[in-house]
Amino acid sequence: MDIGQLGPEDCEAAVALWEEAGLTRPWNDPRADIRLALAGPASTVLAGRIDGRLVATAMVGWDGHRGWLYYLAVAKTARRRGLGARMVRAAEDWLAARQAPKLQLLVRAENQAVVAFYESLGYRRGDVVMLQRVLG
Repeated sequence: MDIGQLGPEDCEAAVALWEEAGLTRPWNDPRADIRLALAGPASTVLAGRIDGRLVATAMVGWDGHRGWLYYLAVAKTARRRGLGARMVRAAEDWLAARQAPKLQLLVRAENQAVVAFYESLGYRRGDVVMLQRVLG
């Protein structure tokens, strides 16, 4: 798998991948998320391709204090080959190049399979409470 930055031409393929993986929600516009991530130097969407076909993504951002990982997805037809782990490592490398001291991510509480995946990569649960407020 080749890993690089997602191009605007791959937006619809990325959204389809995220929908297949169950990552999208009606209240979030994934196309706007892609546009924002690609618009500045503090974030990007990494794209994993096999034979030119998009099979994996990882949105990564750096807020100056910590790095964040979003939209990690691997096509159903390409799972169980270590591609998700490779995308996580690529996100870690992207953040390390910017001197981010840590990477954080959110997993829905009911998604224990994904929690186990990240724990297998050395991630641990933080003792935090996530709060949110919708601003628009």
